[in-house]
Amino acid sequence: MVVNSNDVTVKKTLENELKKIFPSLANPSLKNGFYFVHRLDFPTSGVICIALNKNAARAASTAFEKRQVKKYYLALVHGHIDESHLIINRPIGQDTREIFGNKKMCTSDDDHCIKPRDSSTLLLVLEKGFCDGKPATKILLRPNTGRRHQLRVHCCYIGHTIIGDYTYSDRKDLKPYRTFLHSFRLALDSELEKFDVQTSDPFNSNYYFNKWVPINFIYTLDSNTFDTIDKLL
Repeated sequence: MVVNSNDVTVKKTLENELKKIFPSLANPSLKNGFYFVHRLDFPTSGVICIALNKNAARAASTAFEKRQVKKYYLALVHGHIDESHLIINRPIGQDTREIFGNKKMCTSDDDHCIKPRDSSTLLLVLEKGFCDGKPATKILLRPNTGRRHQLRVHCCYIGHTIIGDYTYSDRKDLKPYRTFLHSFRLALDSELEKFDVQTSDPFNSNYYFNKWVPINFIYTLDSNTFDTIDKLL
């Protein structure tokens, strides 16, 4: 779902769902009801930071600006990645082609790219196997910058599009029940508060609808793995 929307016909938003679950926390003086410190793409699940008051929102936003926030994502991508890890440094800008409604992003080497900005993503291979019978790789991603669609664009750039990503598969990846991108862990160090939140792994092989069968295990999701990807910075 989208985080929020000015279109009153869009009912299924994170803002509206939060108002149902935590009505006492909604702030009527705010246009969107809550202090959304950052956002997740529409097809991305997982951890998102929402501040309870203005001071907390300012402190959290400052932490994001100063890169005092560590974000880790899980993804299943098409194909087998040969390397154990990759550091993807490729500027990202807007795609000018009208067929994408100016909502698609692209890397700076694309002829249709405008206003590219430096972008950096660290990628660590966790498992290799098959998703719905086709070669796939499970990866841990840590963005070092916060560009729009960054992880999706960078995965597409290296030739391993995220499974279920309708936009960056050129609208061909229709079969999966979801886009396999998940905000797995968020660690924030602000002047007001420190926290480190981690979810369960939604892309495990036990969940039938994932159709994920790992064959080769390279890294497990433990503290050593997070230390490994952090040291790549």
